[in-house]
Amino acid sequence: MKIPAPRGPLSAALFDLLSAPAAPTAPALAELSESVRLAAGATADILRDEDLQLTLFCLYELHYSGLATVPDALEWNPGLVALRLDLEAVFEAALRRIVAVPALPEPTSEAVAAELFRMAADDDGPSVSRYVASKATREQLQEFLVLRSVYQLKEADPHSWAIPRLPVGRAKAALIEIQADEYGGGRPERMHSHLFAVTMKGLDLETEYGWYLDFVPALTLASSNAMSLFGLNRRLRGAIAGHLAAFEMTSSIPNSFYARGFRRLGFGDDVTYYFDEHVEADAVHEQIAARDLAGGLAESDPALLADVLFGAATVFTLDALMGEDQLSAWQQDRSALREPASTGAAAGALDGMALSAGVTP
Repeated sequence: MKIPAPRGPLSAALFDLLSAPAAPTAPALAELSESVRLAAGATADILRDEDLQLTLFCLYELHYSGLATVPDALEWNPGLVALRLDLEAVFEAALRRIVAVPALPEPTSEAVAAELFRMAADDDGPSVSRYVASKATREQLQEFLVLRSVYQLKEADPHSWAIPRLPVGRAKAALIEIQADEYGGGRPERMHSHLFAVTMKGLDLETEYGWYLDFVPALTLASSNAMSLFGLNRRLRGAIAGHLAAFEMTSSIPNSFYARGFRRLGFGDDVTYYFDEHVEADAVHEQIAARDLAGGLAESDPALLADVLFGAATVFTLDALMGEDQLSAWQQDRSALREPASTGAAAGALDGMALSAGVTP
């Protein structure tokens, strides 16, 4: 993925350091860390802070497929890791303030699963899927795919960090069973990230990971960052298990609506296959994720129960915030994307894509 356009002084400073011919110096990183601490203390809402969320997102990308031109050796640069930890601390604190965790059930597989299913049933967040099914225009479907591409083009990777962090047993076996399906069961053409790329191509969108990063708002980055936060930190292994459980439990029905919306506008099975696949697969996954992964983990280690529910509740909270912003924009005939840069990599990134009113390349 290319280094994106900066969204403020912090991301600009980070990108300057990452683009320099020599490794970042300790004084330069210390100065940037101090700037991050000051900015984090001053921001009104870190979840919607474009500069801070992009900075954290790109620090996380060093642990995934990396950033173009940035040496792989910088992945574990102590100063960059310290900078990431500073941002993570503020981000996690914000999530714990806004995410409501229900009363803890008994730490048994069935009790935990029952609570997760109750949380999913009681979720009354705005339904983007129902809007897509009945009202979305072709341009809004394109925006929907652009917004989801930040995660979907690397689907399953953040949750896979949990595999080596779980002990051998029921929860680990469940996680691997779910992830094996996400990665196509060994068949690259069935990997869910590939299937999503096929859907994007069907709507004349670019399929390179990170291509549309400059166009997605901070909340979309925050959703991806939450997965990386939970997955990359062993102490939060309960949260990543709960996150995946909620993710799978809230997928099957919405994906059936997404498929309906794309078919309503004349797209065929090649475009809708990604959604059709999730309708079937996630109906099975939700039981495995709730009972064996989340419930099994809490049963084997009750100390992780609170974080299991925190991770699950984070899905509902962030989905509600993103859905509210997205639907509000569409209902007001505005774009749900952020204003793109007029120059640089962002310029022309949506060439050929008919954008909704309010966003022009």
